Amino acid sequence: MTPAIWAPRAGTVELVLDGARHPLRRGDGGWWHGDVEVADGDRYAFSLDGGDPRSDPRGVRLPDGPHGPSAHVDLPSYAWGDGDWRGVELEGAVVYETHVGTFTPEGTLDAAVARLPYLVDLGVDVVELLPLATFPGAHNWGYDGISPWSVHEVYGGPVALQRFVDAAHAHGLAVCLDVVYNHLGPDGNYLGEIGPYFNDAYETPWGQALNLDGRDSHEVRRWVLDNVQLWLRDFHVDGLRLDAVHELHDATAVPLLEEMSREVDALAARTGRTLWLVAETDRNDPGTVTPRGSGDAVAGLGVHAQWSDDVHHALHVALTGETGGYYADFADPGALAKVLRTPFFHDGTFSTFRGRPHGRPVDAGTVPGWRFVASLQTHDQIGNRAQGDRLSGAQLGLDPGLLACGAAILLTSPWTPMLFMGEEWGARTPWQFFTDHTDPGIAAATAAGRKAEFGSHGWDEDDVPDPQDPETFRRSRLDWSEPEQEPHARLLRWYRDLIALRRAHPALRDADLGRTDVAWSDGRLRTRRGDCLVLVNLGDRPWTCHDVPGRVLLGWEPDLAVHAGVIDVPPRSAVVLG
Repeated sequence: MTPAIWAPRAGTVELVLDGARHPLRRGDGGWWHGDVEVADGDRYAFSLDGGDPRSDPRGVRLPDGPHGPSAHVDLPSYAWGDGDWRGVELEGAVVYETHVGTFTPEGTLDAAVARLPYLVDLGVDVVELLPLATFPGAHNWGYDGISPWSVHEVYGGPVALQRFVDAAHAHGLAVCLDVVYNHLGPDGNYLGEIGPYFNDAYETPWGQALNLDGRDSHEVRRWVLDNVQLWLRDFHVDGLRLDAVHELHDATAVPLLEEMSREVDALAARTGRTLWLVAETDRNDPGTVTPRGSGDAVAGLGVHAQWSDDVHHALHVALTGETGGYYADFADPGALAKVLRTPFFHDGTFSTFRGRPHGRPVDAGTVPGWRFVASLQTHDQIGNRAQGDRLSGAQLGLDPGLLACGAAILLTSPWTPMLFMGEEWGARTPWQFFTDHTDPGIAAATAAGRKAEFGSHGWDEDDVPDPQDPETFRRSRLDWSEPEQEPHARLLRWYRDLIALRRAHPALRDADLGRTDVAWSDGRLRTRRGDCLVLVNLGDRPWTCHDVPGRVLLGWEPDLAVHAGVIDVPPRSAVVLG
């Protein structure tokens, strides 16, 4: 490889290789080039105007962390075994969200490979990996990465990701990678020294926004778009989950997301593989997933799917009774029924949390339900609680029956369901907010900010885990002995059976929003999905249901049966009939 770097404001640029400095020559558009070859494994960096060496903004490996040089990796030399792989359609799929560092005791991509047969047995179709970009220290959620092109060394580095994707495809599993393009972390972030990567006109909740619409933004956009190509082309990843796209501040006529979806579709056509993008957005705007217009016509952004947090919120309130903060509006008696017909509870309605109307309606006739990813739990909804407590954890403490009810609602809904690792067996381990910042000032500020945030909401600050404490990370690892014990084993069987039933009965994965009939009252949910009927009783008393057609396909409680069109649904249980 002959390294090159975009540094439009630099007077001189040198390649630093094996302690020697090699001057680069300026080319068109602010790019600098040289003639020195960098071999696989060589560490290299760039010095601008005689300054400290900085890693390559397009480097895929940072073996010494954010402050060290890049190491060249010959990605095309990997011997792929997935030549016949054509991908997995999101329509009809079940997604499994996981964090590499806490998924296994070892916390590596190679260790996660050994768990792929378990995921196949569970029945999921897509493994979604939380961000892998290099960050300071060993352990982090990944959303403060400083090099979006790299793979964190502790996880195994870039070649380990290639091995993981190759192995996943061999098991029939697609891989989705969570990527963050709205900001970079603070420690080791030198991009602002190299070029105008950031735009001072915008600020995200986590730091400076990328320069997507200011002067010289075309190269910054290309840096993002080429990164998308890297993951899908060179790492064979099947899809990307785009973090908080509402913080991609972009006032251009052709938004970055539209460009991105167009390029991904073109790559899919060239390679013959199914490729897709999933946006996390809080705008409740169906235009995100509405197809692009032809020619110069203005239509949607063409992103293939988006998260719908409103579904989560309504499910959470129905199962737990919590109504604080942004859950308040979802105490509405009609909230759960609404989000089983349309993905947005707020579709132009007033949001008390925001203090204004929010969202716009989804046209059930033009936008299918599979374009919306729904969940009972996610890394955000668990980890952003003060103690990182799951629905099955010590704080919320939902019993297995209620957990089974939630699973039945989610996995028979018209949305693309997503599970968070361990949810399927009711994991008791928390998933807490953990960091390993090496800068003492950032470490102290992170810990103090976390405690102050929850202290302002009535928590005793001593009860809020210190994100810098290694025990906070260790507590968040899955305990793989749990699935073999009761009541976890029973819940795991329920999830497996529900996913299998969903796959076997097209009605349960029908994405036509006009064909879902819902009745919800007093903790009792009756949902008609084609020739299937789903009955969920969240209450404490039996529920006698009349005019019930068919037979029991799956029930949380054993020995349920329909007699003359009548069935008694026990408390805190669910049954699917057809």
